[in-house]
Amino acid sequence: MISKGCEQCAKGGKMVMFVYGYCDQRDCFYCPLGENRKNVTDVYANERLVESDEDVLTEAKRMDALGTSITGGEPQEALDRTCHYLELLKDEFGEDHHTHLYTGITGGRENMRRLSEAGLDEIRFHPPYEQWGDLHGTEWEEILYIAREEGLTPAFEIPGIRAEEEFLDFLDEGAADFCNVNEFEMSQGNYRRMQEQGFELKEDHMSAVDGSREDILETMGDHERVYFCTSVFKDAAQHRRRLKRMARNVRREFDDITDDGTLVYGKTYADPERFEALGVPREFYTVKTDHVEVAWWLLEEMIEEGDLEGGEIVEQYPTYDGQVVERTPLA
Repeated sequence: MISKGCEQCAKGGKMVMFVYGYCDQRDCFYCPLGENRKNVTDVYANERLVESDEDVLTEAKRMDALGTSITGGEPQEALDRTCHYLELLKDEFGEDHHTHLYTGITGGRENMRRLSEAGLDEIRFHPPYEQWGDLHGTEWEEILYIAREEGLTPAFEIPGIRAEEEFLDFLDEGAADFCNVNEFEMSQGNYRRMQEQGFELKEDHMSAVDGSREDILETMGDHERVYFCTSVFKDAAQHRRRLKRMARNVRREFDDITDDGTLVYGKTYADPERFEALGVPREFYTVKTDHVEVAWWLLEEMIEEGDLEGGEIVEQYPTYDGQVVERTPLA
């Protein structure tokens, strides 16, 4: 049985709160952060730049969030801010709004106490790669027990660089509840550093790294509390389902939702009065400042019949930034 945090992620129900872009502990060669997030103090709720608490709550409602994951940078290095958002979310949505946090430092008892009191449910530790296999008897073992004593669910979340049996020992000893292993990936943020370390993309894959997956699954995959999260699942399931949750909430009467969770509609610069003259019901179109957005199939039909001269079919994400995926001209 997977953890509650993972279960909500799989449903696309976790909002991602990026609280702090700095991480002073180490410069991991595999850090996936892009330039727009690395070493910044900005806060993001999903793709939305947060300028007020209301932005956070609006974004959570936009996707009917079941819970929130707190990430960075290093959230513990902005502890006041992290605790503030935890309290905000719990106060607004109640105790059932599950929260988990990713961290690359131990933090100590005081941090664990403050995070727990603020409403954190689950804390996922990522020890330095250089220490894997030699974590027993260190602060990393101690913090697992401290976190549990302070009311948190302690776990590991690690990149799938290589198999490491010591993490299984922590599970069997009852120190950690589970260990998530994320398929090792190359991103725009780490591509150059990863290549310098000798890693290459898997053939015919956009992000997964060639190499260790089979060994990790053979060594760690049979443990009932180890979860191997593939890059395909993160993209095809988690991300797509999150988009679909948003799309259902923000779609207009005439927007189509695709299997990928994007919205599709028509766009034309025709005179809005033309739609009224043709008797088009108002639920099928919206007048913008310099154009009209309309049901794509209706726009296509009107152009084919000569009622309008041109336009395009637009496919875009339902996210706050509304990134356009594709434009298909109609004439």
